[in-house]
Amino acid sequence: MAARGHVQDPNDRRLRPIYDYLDNGNNKMAIQQADKLLKKHKDLHCAKVLKAIGLQRTGKQDEAFTLAQEVATLEPTDDNSLQALTILYREMHRPELVTKLYEAAVKKVPLSEEYHSHLFMAYARVGEYKKMQQAGMALYKIVPKNPYYFWSVMSLVMQAISAQDEKLAQTMFLPLAERMVEKMVKEEKIEAEAEVQLYFMILERLGKCVEALEVVRGPLGEKLTSELQSRENKCMMLYQRLQRWPECNALAHKLLLKNPDDWQFYPCYFDSLFHLIDQSWSPPEEGQHCSEGSVHHTVSEVVRFVEERIKGEDSKESRSLRGPYLARLELMHRLRERGCTEENLLGEPLELMVQFFGKFGDKPCCITDLKIYLHLLSSEQHVQFINRLSEAVPLAEQGEEGFAFPEDTKALQRHLCVCQLSRALGLHHSLDRDGKLWLITELKAHYRHGLKFGKNALKTELQFSDMYCLMAAHVYIDLWLETGDEAMAWQCLGLLQEGLSRSPSNAQFKLLLLLLYCHVGAFEPVVDLYTSLDAKHVQHDTIGFLLTRYAESLGQFAAASQSCNFSLRFFHSNQKDTSEYIIQAYKYGAFEKIPEFIALRNRLNQSLHFAQVRTERMLLDLFLEADIVLSLEESVKGMSLSAEEDDIPWDNMRDNRDLTVFTCWDPKERQLTDEHRHQSLEEESVWLRIRSLTLRLLASMAALAHMPSQPNSGMSNENGVGDKTSILSSLLSQLNQTLQTAAQMAEKCIQYPFLGPPATRMAQALSSGSCQCQAAALQLSMHLQELEMAGLDESSELQTQICNGFKSLVVQLQEILNKCKGDLLDMKEGKLKTQPSLLENLVFFVETVCIVFWMASYGAKILRPLKTSLQKKKKKKKDANTSLPVVVYGFQELTGSLQDLLSQALEHIKSLETSLTALKLASLTLEGYTQEEASFTKAAIDKVQSSYLRSLQEVGDLLRKRAETIKNLKI
Repeated sequence: MAARGHVQDPNDRRLRPIYDYLDNGNNKMAIQQADKLLKKHKDLHCAKVLKAIGLQRTGKQDEAFTLAQEVATLEPTDDNSLQALTILYREMHRPELVTKLYEAAVKKVPLSEEYHSHLFMAYARVGEYKKMQQAGMALYKIVPKNPYYFWSVMSLVMQAISAQDEKLAQTMFLPLAERMVEKMVKEEKIEAEAEVQLYFMILERLGKCVEALEVVRGPLGEKLTSELQSRENKCMMLYQRLQRWPECNALAHKLLLKNPDDWQFYPCYFDSLFHLIDQSWSPPEEGQHCSEGSVHHTVSEVVRFVEERIKGEDSKESRSLRGPYLARLELMHRLRERGCTEENLLGEPLELMVQFFGKFGDKPCCITDLKIYLHLLSSEQHVQFINRLSEAVPLAEQGEEGFAFPEDTKALQRHLCVCQLSRALGLHHSLDRDGKLWLITELKAHYRHGLKFGKNALKTELQFSDMYCLMAAHVYIDLWLETGDEAMAWQCLGLLQEGLSRSPSNAQFKLLLLLLYCHVGAFEPVVDLYTSLDAKHVQHDTIGFLLTRYAESLGQFAAASQSCNFSLRFFHSNQKDTSEYIIQAYKYGAFEKIPEFIALRNRLNQSLHFAQVRTERMLLDLFLEADIVLSLEESVKGMSLSAEEDDIPWDNMRDNRDLTVFTCWDPKERQLTDEHRHQSLEEESVWLRIRSLTLRLLASMAALAHMPSQPNSGMSNENGVGDKTSILSSLLSQLNQTLQTAAQMAEKCIQYPFLGPPATRMAQALSSGSCQCQAAALQLSMHLQELEMAGLDESSELQTQICNGFKSLVVQLQEILNKCKGDLLDMKEGKLKTQPSLLENLVFFVETVCIVFWMASYGAKILRPLKTSLQKKKKKKKDANTSLPVVVYGFQELTGSLQDLLSQALEHIKSLETSLTALKLASLTLEGYTQEEASFTKAAIDKVQSSYLRSLQEVGDLLRKRAETIKNLKI
């Protein structure tokens, strides 16, 4: 905001202090200073706007808006007022008002280049592509500069990209854009690389690959210089799209001669070879094979070419490049896939991999290089392969512990690679319990020995031997899952905490710790771990699910709010930021990036995680505040929540989760499959639908509670009650259908790999009975609405039905509470046992109690006036019968039972807290642990115990608040 023009205007001097206060965040002083200035200079519009910015930032949005509109209606043309209003509208998230501002300014000052370009950018912020095209051309007419002309062309391309009708894009927008560029080409006015890029993009989208190829290979293509090999990459892509395999092959082979390590061209080279073989292509008898030169169209030629590249590397004195050696393995993999006998020309896979390890085993990338080709080995060769590699690892003499250690970091890296490959071949998994424990001892010894190489490492650097520690943790997890022995989980937590203390920046340690703590039901340590990961930008979408999945379900409501905010802040700022990126792309002519920014924005708007966090955050706010801080109706209104509108893009939902964020060396049969991914997305979507429908049903119930009651009224549809009831009814039937789908999914009992996607809360919500009880409570609100319409006199059957519903709810709530009984953390014979599912059930109990309470609160609003009018009628008739209607007795029983249930739940929580606090962790037997290991493990156990207590305290606090509000449910 501080960067303003150098015009010596006395107003600038007067406004300077206000700008400074706003820049320094001192908004109150800015408002005071603006008021002072406005007393002397009433017509100083900019001072009014700056005051409005101060008001906006102090939370007085309505006042700020009124003040801003006073200035905007005067259609100012001074730069200060326009810039200040732009800032204000951006902070108000009202970019569409900026367009009106500059439209007015352009009318008054029609030859201003600055105002026209501001108008163009204002349209860009709101995505008004047609108006952008017109604004771009208007600007070009005033100031005939190339960038302005191409802004207009790009806006046509954006109209094509955003058009709902693909035919319209192909027959109108893109051909018009093409003609506009061709005009400039004919007039030889093309100046910049960006203009050629845009021409290429238009031709590519029109499918005119031949013309695009001519552009790239012609004089215009010489301008493509900002990226290395830009022309070659574009040619290669076009040859592939045109299926010109000879040219594709010749170009790839030519580029690989220049740089044999450029991996992107090897797949093109091999693909083109097999296409040529499938087409039985043969070169012409005379002349060149094709426009790009000679073509390798037989396997033997390609094998010879790869072998020559390898010989060239072998004969070098400097370090060899990996490309050709990997290319040989890739070619072997492809030949085997096609069942070609020529595979033998390349040699024996085991020997080739041993040779590769000999050359590159001391590089951390060796494991990722070889892992993808391990399937070339037969299962009988696995042990032989590992033995051969072990021989190539230089280790010192065996020490007292019986292990031989590497003497430098290169030898350490080789040994580590062998361990990683052993795990990837399944040799770790095939060991028995004792074998795995011995392996863990060996890995831990190597880890601790390797720490000496990183004594002087900075805190931000990883230790050379960190991967040994991580692998030992993975073996502990294998043992825990196979034997169910929870001691393995505690040892794993202790080991990872030790690793993290030595290598505080290791993200893999943090991620695995985070997952383990969540699996044992402790969320408190997870918040700090996630914060220390320092997730940036899009990572809140790709790994945010690790945090938000467990926060609420483990009873940490404050942390759940915080973790939802982490993600929501990013998603909301994405809207604003993307507009700025697009504007910068226009300014600097990076036209090809604009569709990418739009695609990123769409990808994030359609994100599964965004929809989940939005829904869960609103539900959480209702559970924590509705009818405690504000009434349910006010809470729903404050969220702008509408029962009628479903803002989740179900048909275009994007699963942006990074499910491979954990380092994993498991063999292929134990890894995450596409089937797992598909099932996980399906499960997440069904659970989200249940939560979303629950939220909308609560909004619907709040809307009904807000309506004026009209018993027996024929006007029901006119006053909107009929509409609201039909929405409630429709949502209830959708919820029941979704619950049936969910039950069928839960029966399948899908198991994901430990490092794969976490299962949703759905199976437990169904097994605890929580979903069914919530649906029944919401169904009762419908019957209560029917009772309001019918009145008490002629509704005895309905009243009986409602009373039975009340009784059923109490029984169901009691069953959910019974499933929360037991000890969260128990110690038997010196061993710890956790039951985190009890905590999850307790949270489901709390959620269900809230929904039942809101239904009861709604019932009270309906029954109070009905009971009063009935008593009045009896007084008039002097009816001596003082008995109340059945439904009123039923309601009184319900409120009494709810109070009893909450007292039971609070007693249970108190007993859990007492037993947790009384747990003597000092008597825990940690045999076979060194003193240091025992201290790390005990620290991890303390964190779990503290987290449980925190969860119980938060759940207890919420239940106590609900118990207070239930006392007010009298009719």
